[in-house]
Amino acid sequence: MKFKAVLFDLDGTLVNSLIDIADSINKVLQERNFPTHSYEVINDFIGSGLRNLVTKALPENHKDEATIESTFQAMMAAYRENCTNKTSAYDGIMELLDKLKSQNIKLAILSNKADELTKKIGLSLFPDYFEIVMGLKSEATKKPNPSAAIDISNEFGISPEEFLYVGDSGIDMQTAKNANMYAVGVLWGYRPKEELLTEGAQAIISHPLELIALL
Repeated sequence: MKFKAVLFDLDGTLVNSLIDIADSINKVLQERNFPTHSYEVINDFIGSGLRNLVTKALPENHKDEATIESTFQAMMAAYRENCTNKTSAYDGIMELLDKLKSQNIKLAILSNKADELTKKIGLSLFPDYFEIVMGLKSEATKKPNPSAAIDISNEFGISPEEFLYVGDSGIDMQTAKNANMYAVGVLWGYRPKEELLTEGAQAIISHPLELIALL
């Protein structure tokens, strides 16, 4: 089959955002006299949205809903100000996007990051490539729920089976499977190869330009 579109995850797939995320949550935790975390630990918190990250980052005896909500709001404010400070595209991503664009492949981003932040990062770092940049609008549609991916498919007028879905986590592979898209796991992101394969990756790539061969 000839694939006509590529749907990308954002964090850990297109961009390395770990430092900006970690610095923001640690700032908020420090302000509340809670323990902070290393980059390695926060790396494991990424993938299911910022509210989930905040919940994991809080001490076990401070995970009540009021504390989660107030910390989440503070995290959103801090990250909104800092989300493009040190976040950048992975090596090879810009070359990949240029090649895909030259082949008239439709491109979209779907992230579990809040929609406003996904758009801010996606449109500032990749202003000329993506027709659709979509983040999380409600907890009910969070990946691996395939509804947003299917909405993108419908908006493009391209069947899900004609999409490559590119992500770095098991959640991404589940989303691809649930949406009937071809699941491509990447090894430069936040999750190990074993997780990607266990959750349904149909192909694994270790450099962005390897995606071209799958087309």
